[in-house]
Amino acid sequence: MQHADVLILGGGLVGATLAIALDRHGISTIVVDPADPSVTLSAGFDGRASAIASASHRMLEAIGVAERLVGQGCAIRQIRVSDGLEPGALDFIPDEDDDALGTMYENRAMRRALADTMAESGVDFRPLTRATNVERSATGVRATLSDGTEVTASLLVAAEGRNSPTRAAAGITTAHWRYDHAAIIGAFHHEVSHENIAFEIFYPSGPFALLPLVDDEHGHRCAIVWSVKQAQGPAMLKLSDRAFLAEAEKRMGGFLGKLYQASPRSSYPLGFHHAASITAERLALIGDAAHGIHPIAGQGLNLGLRDVAALVEVLVDGRRLGLEAGDAQLLDRYRRWRSLDTLMVAGATDSLNRLFSIPGRTASAVRRFGISAVNAIPPLKDRFMAEARGESGALPRLLQGQMV
Repeated sequence: MQHADVLILGGGLVGATLAIALDRHGISTIVVDPADPSVTLSAGFDGRASAIASASHRMLEAIGVAERLVGQGCAIRQIRVSDGLEPGALDFIPDEDDDALGTMYENRAMRRALADTMAESGVDFRPLTRATNVERSATGVRATLSDGTEVTASLLVAAEGRNSPTRAAAGITTAHWRYDHAAIIGAFHHEVSHENIAFEIFYPSGPFALLPLVDDEHGHRCAIVWSVKQAQGPAMLKLSDRAFLAEAEKRMGGFLGKLYQASPRSSYPLGFHHAASITAERLALIGDAAHGIHPIAGQGLNLGLRDVAALVEVLVDGRRLGLEAGDAQLLDRYRRWRSLDTLMVAGATDSLNRLFSIPGRTASAVRRFGISAVNAIPPLKDRFMAEARGESGALPRLLQGQMV
């Protein structure tokens, strides 16, 4: 029977990052993931892209993942927020000496970089496998896997996503609701350079985000996250590429010029959930297993990576004190460290979405007034930029680019 310090259920972007970061610090892990790597690493799987905040990027550099992403990311040098196409946009532009606000990567590139890094590490990765039975007790964790093997660990980490069966089995409840929105995800080429600007355009029907990607042999590219009413989602997917691009161009007022060569599109429903607790006996939740937010500010994955950085620091500090990974004191420290941050970000994104979804001229005037006010108050603007970079609150050392 094999033993590891930490058993991670779920080998997605967050789970894999945790495994690599722990391995870099000498903490052994077993990662159990039901997905088939030949599918998840294929070119056509998951057309999404993610904005990696500068603090999260420093962690990827520290643990040796970022070097595999060189040339595949597009720096976000500016964020422009507007109420529709009305004048008076709010521009977040860091000082020349400061880091970019973040870097856009296609998820498939990140998945490949994590898989290659994990393959050369000491992580015991078990794809096409699931835990069929898990027992947690005061003495440790024991799991039976679908291949018939049994493993033990000091700590169980659930990184299984929004519908985490481990969270449900632990009896941890969630506050959750669905928005009447679906996100249409894709990418396209455009005539005019995006100049490393991320655009967040708010319409009463939902936010419309354009996120800069690296140019390719066909020209300039942007990823799109277009929130539409839930009922309109299927129709948006059925549109021809030409019709879809014409609609997108209309929403943008043509500021990127002619749009062409759309990627395959996908859609997923938008919702909010927040676990009542992110820990239980010998158990920690990370990423979407702990919290799921509206993509309005692009912070969902970064929240999960902040979970990773905090949990790694807690476990490494604990080891130096002679405590095993599943020690209740360590889990309590992780819970206290992460609970407030995740709740505040979740609450802020939910409120923003509701505020910008109110129709009517009066609501639009109020929003434009708020945008102008933030523009005119440098400390407030700096605070928003710190949030975008993932640099607010008590930063774990990995998010500062330092090994623990």
